[in-house]
Amino acid sequence: MKTDFPSPAGSVLLVGAGPGDPDLLTVAARDAILAADLIVHDGLVDQRILALAPATSQISVAKSRSRHTMRQEAINDLLVAEAKRGKLVVRLKGGDPFIFGRGGEEAEACLAADVAVRVIPGISAAMGAAAGALIPLTHRAVSSAVTFVAGQCQGLSEQNWSGLAGKGRTLVIYMGVATAELIAEKLIAEGVSPDMPVAVLENGTRPNARALQTLLADLGAMIARKCVQSPAVIVVGEVAARGMAADALQSLALAAEAIA
Repeated sequence: MKTDFPSPAGSVLLVGAGPGDPDLLTVAARDAILAADLIVHDGLVDQRILALAPATSQISVAKSRSRHTMRQEAINDLLVAEAKRGKLVVRLKGGDPFIFGRGGEEAEACLAADVAVRVIPGISAAMGAAAGALIPLTHRAVSSAVTFVAGQCQGLSEQNWSGLAGKGRTLVIYMGVATAELIAEKLIAEGVSPDMPVAVLENGTRPNARALQTLLADLGAMIARKCVQSPAVIVVGEVAARGMAADALQSLALAAEAIA
């Protein structure tokens, strides 16, 4: 059943679906999903979230490292075309639309086409996954700064990450599973200690979440040993050692079983 929503037909909503757990949707995001005429969603959007509006038309534009269902330019064109047909189009993205979600490009395309666009932020994957594993991204005793970077961008070796990781800082790497060994080599070459604590947070906030801890020098090997799969974020910094990852996730699993 559709609900009233303060965005008119013929407009686009860029909506953050959060890291996976439907309970972490904002109220505005849930209302937008229920009001939508069309939902255009990423592959990382949890099926439980899509199930909130089973009768609403839905189009998947899922992307992976080696395969894109639809090129970004075509997604932009789709949003504009459907809005100009008078639909309330919800572009549903994992995490937050403006953190490695290409939401900026889609907003620019809408504005260039004179289509009304609004952004509904979501809990980012890094924040949700770290919170679930009780890993603080900043901590007064060990880290006063946090930086987000993408580990799957072109020209990784040319990216200047100097100073982003090390003592007193936290570096969070999105989309870094496939390039983890290169990332570790890059950071060590730039002066980060091989013994720097690292956490790999896989499927954060979802029932199959895992939080794995190691040292930077072992990052690539650990990901291979543990068969880590995307989606996952990598946390580099002393905060990774302060988290209670395994204990936290075990407690969450036991709590879920108790509720069920």
